[in-house]
Amino acid sequence: MITERNKEVIRELYEKVFCGHDLTAVDRFIHDDYIQHNPHAAQGKAGFIEFHKSFFTAIPDAKATINMMVAEGDLVFVYSTYTGTHTGDGLLGLPHTNNKIEYDVVDMFRLREGKLCEHWDVADTRSIFTQLGALDDRRP
Repeated sequence: MITERNKEVIRELYEKVFCGHDLTAVDRFIHDDYIQHNPHAAQGKAGFIEFHKSFFTAIPDAKATINMMVAEGDLVFVYSTYTGTHTGDGLLGLPHTNNKIEYDVVDMFRLREGKLCEHWDVADTRSIFTQLGALDDRRP
């Protein structure tokens, strides 16, 4: 069944790229004409690589843990938790803090012929900014 195969592709993407930081594996997972709906990442496979190279530089021990995955047709939805230590500069324009971070993300992937062709995401950026000290989340 195509939905199960698509889920397996996404599991492998998380293992190899989001946890293993292997950007040489991107050709295996992403079409050249990949459409990115995150305004902080450029379009195409090159945009994916550029974004994640910067992210892995800022958080070299970054890991994504899949909490839930649902697929329907050519879409795969993933709810995950990212963890890591902010030891490099550049994340959201902030200098490194050496703070440990943990935040949730929902990714929505569209696949075509077993590769990603489109992506949307919603990340808990308030939590990221708070954990990095860029936002005071204390209530009066």
